[in-house]
Amino acid sequence: MSRLKTIIVDDTMLVRNELKSLLNDYPEIDVIGVAENIDNAVKLINTHNPDVIFLDIQLKGETGFDLFEKADISAKIIFITAYDQYAIRAFEVNALDYLLKPINKERLSIAISRLLPKERIYPGHQNKLNYNDVIYVNINGSLKFVKIPLLKCIIAEGKYSYIIYGDNKKDLISKTLQEWENILPEKYFIRIHRSTIVNFEHVEKVKKCRNYTNEVYIIGIDEPFIISRRFAVKLKKYLV
Repeated sequence: MSRLKTIIVDDTMLVRNELKSLLNDYPEIDVIGVAENIDNAVKLINTHNPDVIFLDIQLKGETGFDLFEKADISAKIIFITAYDQYAIRAFEVNALDYLLKPINKERLSIAISRLLPKERIYPGHQNKLNYNDVIYVNINGSLKFVKIPLLKCIIAEGKYSYIIYGDNKKDLISKTLQEWENILPEKYFIRIHRSTIVNFEHVEKVKKCRNYTNEVYIIGIDEPFIISRRFAVKLKKYLV
């Protein structure tokens, strides 16, 4: 395989040099540049279109997340972080990798192995998100962080899905409803139809209809969603 074009973004020279030295031991990795801030990272991305970015979360006067607002990124992200366990857990669920400072050689080896074609990052990872977590998604080729509580509902669109936010804006995501169901917190999100998942924090009312069916009204959405019989039994525990 061709070597993976890689950049390192960290505001500490010691960390940049240490990580670059460690990565030199991996023939799969080609470190093509390092950056100490977001602006320099954007220049490297625009010039080299890297395959992998080792990205520090906490930079001087800015965060690694700011990079996603300033550049179109298709690279795989491995976070370098001293962040708390809540943030790390959110990254794990969303198929990201991370390295805690100081960088551990064994842990780096695992991260590198997940970049190779034989493995996907966090294969089969099925941890559930917490309601206050943040999910990391690819929207129109750009990476975006979305707060879980802002999701009103999710509508199937073939192998994709539309996520509808609290302000009724929507985005098309390359996730199936089954993938969403695997990671969303069951206490809040429930599948009411083969094509619909709703966040019960945004439910205004549930109306019983004829033929033993029900309609779910979501705050701010005029048209109700139908609860199919298949999912009606599971729904009852949410209506107690």
